[in-house]
Amino acid sequence: MQAAECTWTHFEMLRPLCLKSPSTTPLFFNFSKHFQKGYSDSSFFRSNRRTSNYPSFMATISSVSTYKDPVSTHDATPNITHQPVQVAKRLEKFKTTIFTQMSMLAIKHGAINLGQGFPNFDGPDFVKEAAIQAIKDGKNQYARGYGVPDFNNAIAARFKKDTGLVIDPEKEVTVTSGCTEAIAATMLGLINPGDEVILFAPFYDSYEATLSMAGAKVKCIRLRPPDFAVPIDELKSIISKNTRAILINTPHNPTGKMFTCEELNTIASLCIENDVLVFTDEVYDKLAFEMDHISMASLPGMYERTVTMNSLGKTFSLTGWKIGWAIAPPHLTWGVRQAHSFLTFATSTPMQYAATVALQAPDSYFAELKRDYMAKKAILVQGLKDVGFKVFPSSGTYFVVVDHTPFGLENDIAFCEYLIKEVGVVAIPTSVFYLNPEDGKNLVRFTFCKDEETLRSAVERMKEKLKKK
Repeated sequence: MQAAECTWTHFEMLRPLCLKSPSTTPLFFNFSKHFQKGYSDSSFFRSNRRTSNYPSFMATISSVSTYKDPVSTHDATPNITHQPVQVAKRLEKFKTTIFTQMSMLAIKHGAINLGQGFPNFDGPDFVKEAAIQAIKDGKNQYARGYGVPDFNNAIAARFKKDTGLVIDPEKEVTVTSGCTEAIAATMLGLINPGDEVILFAPFYDSYEATLSMAGAKVKCIRLRPPDFAVPIDELKSIISKNTRAILINTPHNPTGKMFTCEELNTIASLCIENDVLVFTDEVYDKLAFEMDHISMASLPGMYERTVTMNSLGKTFSLTGWKIGWAIAPPHLTWGVRQAHSFLTFATSTPMQYAATVALQAPDSYFAELKRDYMAKKAILVQGLKDVGFKVFPSSGTYFVVVDHTPFGLENDIAFCEYLIKEVGVVAIPTSVFYLNPEDGKNLVRFTFCKDEETLRSAVERMKEKLKKK
């Protein structure tokens, strides 16, 4: 999620309506904008949208129907009329995230979930025990808005160890509720309506949604398999004095690509030349397998124009804690903190104290983490190759992207539907990570942040039931 991938906002808001109305299909099964734009032939998606032959995952409706409540506790108003769901235009196209949808379908069909990026094992005891102790010690009231001092200091110390940069924990570190909030606070605090922001597709879906909230003009550069290299000439043609920021995710979700030193240096020089900011999402920095992770802020001339975003969840298998942070020079931190103040104001106090202990973990913890994930990756990658997928290299994260076309399904949506219902395994269709869903229709993403038994079971199911066509 990289930052956490599961967003329950729509589900929680609509659940009462879904439960009350017997005639209404639950709205939290609506797909994201990409399915509306290109992947459904149902009448729900036809109006004013381009049509396609792609199948719909399930029939949906666009609004809550009017109905009579059969058991009303208010005699004076026995008939309750529910209006169509209301949402600001900047958000109405996004719907419920693909991660929520796929996880729910996994439960429904008893499928092994190799889709959503959360571990099916728990984080380390020494961190959990620190959280329990903090609660017992009474550290349960509001934290300081930009972070508990001990945690800010721990973030600064870890950043120095990783990058060599000395930063001021009081002026340059902002603690957020997960990296997702760090992303939102950065976008909303530093981007003005109409500002141009460059994304690399495929991209984590919260980027576009948050930029939409900020009113940004999104420009997209496509990373293509097999190596998902940055097309430098295309970047040079797009970046200009009108560009406000570039958003980079390395190691990269969903592809597992790591931006090379050459790519980062080229991007840095272009940003300096055109006075462009860089927002860098580095939640998988400790899951770099085949090359060293390079933080953009550490490159010459870049710290002053970079916001570095990270979180605890991926590195310590504690995605539900939602502890993240943003590191930036004071003139950029001001905007991040202004937005943060009115998004969440402060993040869980006892968890910040526990996160302090986590970031002080010895190097042996991170070395063991990498070894463990490399073993899991080897099981899944070899298994996928044996099944018949074309597997693309993954240098970091805990994701692998494959080409599903050897199995004869017309696109990634159809393939994932078949995989869940007929094989009993969940993957994520990558078309949801592109502005143009056609660009991702041949690819699906699997995750290996599961125990080895689960990974082997999923591979065996696919070997048994998934046949080339």
